[in-house]
Amino acid sequence: MDTQVLGISVDSSDCLYAWAESLGGITFPLLSDFFPHGRVAQLYGVLRPEGYSERAIFVIDKRGVIRYVDVHPIDDQPDNEVLFAELYKLEPELAEKDRQFLQRQQQTAAAAEPPSPAAQVVMYCTPWCPACRRARAYLNEKKIPFVEVDISRDRAAAAQVRQWANGNETTPTFLINGKVIVNFHVEELEEALRGIPAP
Repeated sequence: MDTQVLGISVDSSDCLYAWAESLGGITFPLLSDFFPHGRVAQLYGVLRPEGYSERAIFVIDKRGVIRYVDVHPIDDQPDNEVLFAELYKLEPELAEKDRQFLQRQQQTAAAAEPPSPAAQVVMYCTPWCPACRRARAYLNEKKIPFVEVDISRDRAAAAQVRQWANGNETTPTFLINGKVIVNFHVEELEEALRGIPAP
């Protein structure tokens, strides 16, 4: 598709560079909305009074018209299929060709076995998820051994998380001795982790 992805944040360019480096690099341009602080976010209606922006996706056509808006919690990963559907509306002549390609990808992911690492605690996460970082620190502090599965790279795992989280790619999601916990809820984690010995 003839589409350009741009990331924009109210953080400084140095902060964005460090963030991209921490992820091992990203494949799309990052723009800083640092000065005047949050001006672009304000124009798009997503700047909070505290000075930071909502997490939002805007699909803008070639004439500069906003065609789709999704404002969502920072820990939620939007469904790519919804975004593809919106993009198809902008380029209907490519929709069927791309739809067939996406369907083949989905069938491949669905046919793959969801990962079942040999661990009592599995955390399904993404590299950019703040709650995942907090959950990782929590588990490390408790000295609980766990396995991480990055759903941004493992689409079979992402499909599994969507089944558990009502169609959303919510991270972190935990599988603890067969019990699923969607999101970083400390009380639920503590209850599920009882009986797992620290090394």
